[in-house]
Amino acid sequence: MRESPDGSSGEPMSDPLDALLATRLAELRGEHRWSLDELASRSGVSRSTLSRAERGEISPTASLLGRLCAVYGRTMSQLLSEVEAEPDRLVRAADQTVWTDAASGFVRRSVSPPGAGLRAEVVEGTLRAGADVPYERPPVPGMEQHVWVLDGTLEFTVGREAHLLHAGDCLRTRLWGPTRLRCPGPGPVRYAIVVVRP
Repeated sequence: MRESPDGSSGEPMSDPLDALLATRLAELRGEHRWSLDELASRSGVSRSTLSRAERGEISPTASLLGRLCAVYGRTMSQLLSEVEAEPDRLVRAADQTVWTDAASGFVRRSVSPPGAGLRAEVVEGTLRAGADVPYERPPVPGMEQHVWVLDGTLEFTVGREAHLLHAGDCLRTRLWGPTRLRCPGPGPVRYAIVVVRP
């Protein structure tokens, strides 16, 4: 199913993590004392989509979570970590949180989830050929990212500058505006991102 313009896939949730995310999104809005209308205005996501996401009626896409993380000043890993127990110092591969956005073909693994007092985290991403994941703004302005391609080819756009990265290439940048991750193919791309909050 295609993603709607405001970041919802329209797919009902089946993943337990999605249900926990729905609850946490509702809690965050409550903590900020924002109405659905105010959050819609701040995020650019429709009121109805926000309501359905908070009630667990739809599975949030990477685009939708990206917009909400930007409004709430969190990285996606921080948001995901808030719906789980405090992470251990050693995170076994089998215990790493994997989140899938079926609408965009994006699979995200929290290799080293964020911890209290720590500023860096490592994320592994996989995009199928043709997948395109835009973010309107970073969750934390000035956030540092190191994007390292492990297999395949990734087009990473920062602002208006597109970088074509092949296996082994690494791009280091600070994020202030929009970004886009795209897999030009012919096969999928697997990459790691080191995120460092300012």
